[in-house]
Amino acid sequence: MKRACVIGWPIEHSRSPSIHDYWLRRYGIDGAYTREAVRPEAAAQFMRSLALRGLAGCNVTVPHKEVAFAVADERDAAAVAIGAANTVWLDEGRICCANTDAYGFMTHLDRSAPEWRAADAPVAILGAGGAARAIVHGFLEAGVGEVRVFNRSAERADELARHFRPKVMGSRIVALPWAERSTRSAGASVLVNTTTLGMKGAGDPEIDFSSFGSRCVVCDIVYVPLETTFLAAARQHGLRTVDGLGMLLHQAVPGFERWFGVRPEVTDELHALIVADIEGKA
Repeated sequence: MKRACVIGWPIEHSRSPSIHDYWLRRYGIDGAYTREAVRPEAAAQFMRSLALRGLAGCNVTVPHKEVAFAVADERDAAAVAIGAANTVWLDEGRICCANTDAYGFMTHLDRSAPEWRAADAPVAILGAGGAARAIVHGFLEAGVGEVRVFNRSAERADELARHFRPKVMGSRIVALPWAERSTRSAGASVLVNTTTLGMKGAGDPEIDFSSFGSRCVVCDIVYVPLETTFLAAARQHGLRTVDGLGMLLHQAVPGFERWFGVRPEVTDELHALIVADIEGKA
């Protein structure tokens, strides 16, 4: 039996087991996927002992993504660009890692609102944490000419911009004041909330959508609730919205393929299963 898991601290909230269990059943694979609560000080040793634990690999969530990157013997291009990893596997005893967050976000965006690519306009990002780095990387790989980053801590926004500038060719990343997040995002092709504002209904980035162009696509990586106050406000102004659940589902695809040898599909049935779990109906 092939085995994999997700590690984090805390980890009880993770819906990764539900996603991978669905795929194991769907494809008739003799495998298992579990949650493992791993303290920060034990994360590096846990990943070095995957083989001893009988694990083909693991997903990594906060706060272990930078540790996974540091421990790995081999890193994919996305992990190197972002400076963190969320997927780990073994290859002939070597620890390999990837960051699939950018893949997950961009795949969901392209499937939900492919028209965003037709707009020759900047992209705006709220937040400057690890998720923001992954999504900035995704947009740069897609060829976006300008990415505007807004964060409550100006220092962190500047740090994110500096992180990418030496690696960017033909693209620009601009750190802008949080107070200008509405006025300087109004002409964007995509606006993405990568902050925790709105999670479990707490907080809101408080964007004034009244002057936004009608073609702007508004995204949130928060998926509990599925429609945050941020997305509801955008929808009320007639804007296309994309929730955070699809990113979670699509980012899981590459890891499952690495560990279990099958490229899984993100189906309507899987989406409905996780929605039911989120809404307490599972």
